Amino acid sequence: MQLLPDAARRLAAWCAVILLAAGVGWVAIVLCGEFRTAVVPVLLALLGTALLGPLYRRLVKVKVNRSLAAGLTCVAVVVVVGGAVYIVVAALIDTGDQIVASLKQAAKSVAEHLGAAGTSLDDLASNSKDLLAKFGGTAASNVISGVSIVGESIAMAVLALLLVFFFLRDSHRVAGALRSLAPRGTADVVEAVARRAFEGVEGFMRGTTLIALIDAFCITVGLLILRVPGAVGLGALVLVGAYIPYLGAFISGAVAVLVALADRGFVIALWVLGVVVAVQVLEGHVLQPMIQSRTVQMHPAVVMLTITAGASVAGILGMLLAVPLTAAAFGVLHELRTSYASEAPGAPGEPQAPGIPEAPGEPGASSASDS
Repeated sequence: MQLLPDAARRLAAWCAVILLAAGVGWVAIVLCGEFRTAVVPVLLALLGTALLGPLYRRLVKVKVNRSLAAGLTCVAVVVVVGGAVYIVVAALIDTGDQIVASLKQAAKSVAEHLGAAGTSLDDLASNSKDLLAKFGGTAASNVISGVSIVGESIAMAVLALLLVFFFLRDSHRVAGALRSLAPRGTADVVEAVARRAFEGVEGFMRGTTLIALIDAFCITVGLLILRVPGAVGLGALVLVGAYIPYLGAFISGAVAVLVALADRGFVIALWVLGVVVAVQVLEGHVLQPMIQSRTVQMHPAVVMLTITAGASVAGILGMLLAVPLTAAAFGVLHELRTSYASEAPGAPGEPQAPGIPEAPGEPGASSASDS
């Protein structure tokens, strides 16, 4: 190695570090895939804890017992989520036929204008029947596997809810546990990194939920004014899709425009497109800076790459988890850069982690480094 230039040795060292990090990351992904029934509930519970932390801390602040406060918070989330799911499902059931009929009409219009020989709807229908007859056995097996997936999903959801209870109840012990497990002299840095990561996830969840509600309300009102069929169901689709940045808004907006084009014509479809674009502009230039200005900011290109990577690793669940986990990673990198910058030569004594109060509070408490 001494025969190589200094630049070549540095390049080799960086290559070794990158390969080692990639190998560790790949092993971690494989292990998470093997133990997904345990890993997924933990990740979902962390997201739920980040979202419900403020409510829990308010209950504790008014002298409610920690166990009771955590239980009330979990009951509240079950009632709210259950009610929201009921409203969304009921709206989709009531308006689902209208949406499907509108999409069929749109497909028929496209086929009439662009259809060539062999591409009519009748040909597509006959081909679909042949495909169903050919792959009927596969479909039956998929139904059976789908039932098992539903059962597994319900079990993971219940486990995640129980973990949310324990995470909330024992949140005051997290700082002490991290400091006891940290290597000598790194307790402050470890605690600061953990706080920053949790703050990134907490800010993303709260901000995204509020923005999703505003987007869904505005688009639903616009669709109702334009008398687009299935406006409530399309608004529910916007609400769900908002948790997948950019891609969710594009898909839900495209469906709304297609439904308007099929049922109300080209002019109304243009108005719907204008409403969707106006809401997205409002989100990007007003809501995002105002609501998520205190959270980790990521470039849209990074978000898109993160969503793509999450989808390739874990499908829809990976798309949902990719952005908050990346926000946490960005928060960790920011905190590490800030912490180690304070270790510059001439800094007196042991570096203190920025933004950490003397008496550690809840894991989602705001730190001075946010200001």
